[in-house]
Amino acid sequence: MAMVVLLLCSSCLVVEVAAAAAPDDSTAAAGNGGCPSGKGERPLWVFGDSYADTGNLGNLGRDLTHAWYYPYGLTFPRRPTGRFSDGRVLTDFLASAVGIPTPVAYKLRRRGGGGLLSRGMNFAVGGSGVLDTGYFQRNISSQIDLFQKTLRGCAPTAGVAAVVVSGNDYSAVVDKNNGTSEAAIAYIPTVMRGLREQLRRLRDDVGMGKVIVTNLHPMGCTPYFTRTLNYSGCDTVANAGADQHNAALRSVLHDLDPTNRTFLLLDLHTPFLNDNSERFPVRLRPCCETFKADGYCGQEDEGGKKLYTVCDDPERHFYWDDVHPTQAAWAAVADAFTPAIHDFLST
Repeated sequence: MAMVVLLLCSSCLVVEVAAAAAPDDSTAAAGNGGCPSGKGERPLWVFGDSYADTGNLGNLGRDLTHAWYYPYGLTFPRRPTGRFSDGRVLTDFLASAVGIPTPVAYKLRRRGGGGLLSRGMNFAVGGSGVLDTGYFQRNISSQIDLFQKTLRGCAPTAGVAAVVVSGNDYSAVVDKNNGTSEAAIAYIPTVMRGLREQLRRLRDDVGMGKVIVTNLHPMGCTPYFTRTLNYSGCDTVANAGADQHNAALRSVLHDLDPTNRTFLLLDLHTPFLNDNSERFPVRLRPCCETFKADGYCGQEDEGGKKLYTVCDDPERHFYWDDVHPTQAAWAAVADAFTPAIHDFLST
């Protein structure tokens, strides 16, 4: 099986189409809540994909952008908010670890009150990658461009950047090469070159002194892959690809920052693999399960009949849909990574 025919938002491929590229790009800082003060709270600036998106993917209808429809948001805040989960996602828990409220999604910035930039902003959007994924979304480079425009006229200030890369680059290249895992694995050096440049840019051009970079989770254990194995095991080829990505990422970060003072490699892979059967008795089967392999959570037929089922208790499941964790799973992962963030920010 291909290494990554998924990743974040595998069932929203066209999805993302004009969604994030369309928003209004007027970005004068004064119109977005003023400049960060540099005092008190440390702002968090988030770049990435649907593991981190808190509302930047526009609502283009259920078929294309189902994170804006039931049952997404079922646990929190009991309504869809554009998060790819039943509740909170990675960004929410990163903000908690940093010690601030969740930063506003860029697309929703005009709905917030004054002083929004004091806690940062989230530029991550579902379907995005380090490079262009073909889904017409802002890649990491374009998200950083938008960040710089947003802070135009502001003096440099202390803050933390988080870069979340979860596999869409590999999904895109697999789609272009008839689903071959070899193509995805061969693409790792290209992704790493692009990611290295964006991390260098955040440090050297933007002036970020603290940058958190996530590694890849074990992609072969997502329900997208485990479904074909009757939810009984993980796809070893996809997991091997994630391991190769993570090894290459460690090398990139060591080259950029041998003393580990600027960059923190945030380990998502290990807590995703932890066999916590007591906390998550259902680990490989999603809470929101589609009737068909090519369906999606929240899908309905023309008459409004549900083409999916939702479990009774999302807290017993690690995965919410075919790709994304439940809020409970993100909370467990955050329990593992929060001490590392605290240590990183204390130096």
